[in-house]
Amino acid sequence: MIKRFVLLGALILILGACSSNTPRVADTPTTANIASPLPATSAPAPSPTTLPSATAIPPTATLASTATAAPQGYGPKDFPLNVDPLTGLPVSNPALLGHRPLSVKIQIFPRGERPPWGISYADLVYDYYQNNGLTRLHAVFYGSSASQVGPIRSARLFDANVVRMYKTIFAFGGADQRILTQLMNAEFADRLVLEGGHNCPPMCRIEPNSYNYLITNTTDLSKYAESKGVKDDRQDLNGMTFNPTIPDGGTPGNQVYTRVSISAYSRWDYDPTSGRYLRFQDNQEDTGQGEAYVPLLDRLNNQQASAANVVELFAPHSFVVKSGASEIVDIQLSGSGDAVAFRDGKAYKVKWNRPTPDSVLYLTFPNGSNYPFKPGNTWFEVVGQSSKTELKDAGVWRFTNSIP
Repeated sequence: MIKRFVLLGALILILGACSSNTPRVADTPTTANIASPLPATSAPAPSPTTLPSATAIPPTATLASTATAAPQGYGPKDFPLNVDPLTGLPVSNPALLGHRPLSVKIQIFPRGERPPWGISYADLVYDYYQNNGLTRLHAVFYGSSASQVGPIRSARLFDANVVRMYKTIFAFGGADQRILTQLMNAEFADRLVLEGGHNCPPMCRIEPNSYNYLITNTTDLSKYAESKGVKDDRQDLNGMTFNPTIPDGGTPGNQVYTRVSISAYSRWDYDPTSGRYLRFQDNQEDTGQGEAYVPLLDRLNNQQASAANVVELFAPHSFVVKSGASEIVDIQLSGSGDAVAFRDGKAYKVKWNRPTPDSVLYLTFPNGSNYPFKPGNTWFEVVGQSSKTELKDAGVWRFTNSIP
């Protein structure tokens, strides 16, 4: 039986802003870790000139330094042992694929704490509404290692979807007690790694530029979980289909805007040279003066975040708690729903599918056939089911998030 570890009852984690601590594998409820919401208007807006210049990541075949050959078509099952089933790319170190995927909760608000670390090395990134008009990232690492990932912050109800789909070991900084109780009573509770104790690794505190960040190392995280009795072996991750050949049909899809609030909005620009979408992020509150964007960089390699695939997922959102500044949102990512997939400068109206809780999310065309992702990483933009879709100009798509 996996050894149980109980968090210290006196430890309070205020949305990840806490003292230097070591993580614990957690699997029982606790009265600690109360997260306070972050107001949408509290995020500082640094000048674009303070950010280093962006450098586009090389083409997909060399994205995360794991690909060793030209991409081929794979999936949705029978992946070769050296091919990552979450990217469709062969990896230089197949031993990585013998372990569970890792997932980390990464913040991008407040703006003054950007850029984040390690997002370029993730196979998959889910960008979704957390509360109070802001978003947060849930990044899944499998085919690549990253020496630094963060800043790590608190969990939300949606994170359980990602942990179940990809069978991950999940690192986060804490949670509102109501959310934490659900996570720690789940069947994957032994795979939760959160802050506690007094030392590190795998989650350590660093203080560049006078900020206090919680950071992890994917190799240390995997070793730590295994040392605590977590079964860290290869998982069934079948489901996605990959093909470097551009699918027939589709319409121009060169630019993708996703607006969540006056504070949180993003844009993807297709770069024909690399064949990838480049990520730009909000740089000011838009209270009437208009949106302003800067490249979203990865502090680990000083490159602009990019993706081989960008997918807008429409899913039902509902408020579990909405009282003043307190919000808890539940996002139902089960069954199937509408989506728009972008690859190679083209857009495809598709369906997302997750037939069972532990199914890897995959896409299908309206006729039911599998939609092929471009080999490489994928960013999922999760928006409300009633969100507005606009085709502004040829190839320019705009999605405005809406929660009933």
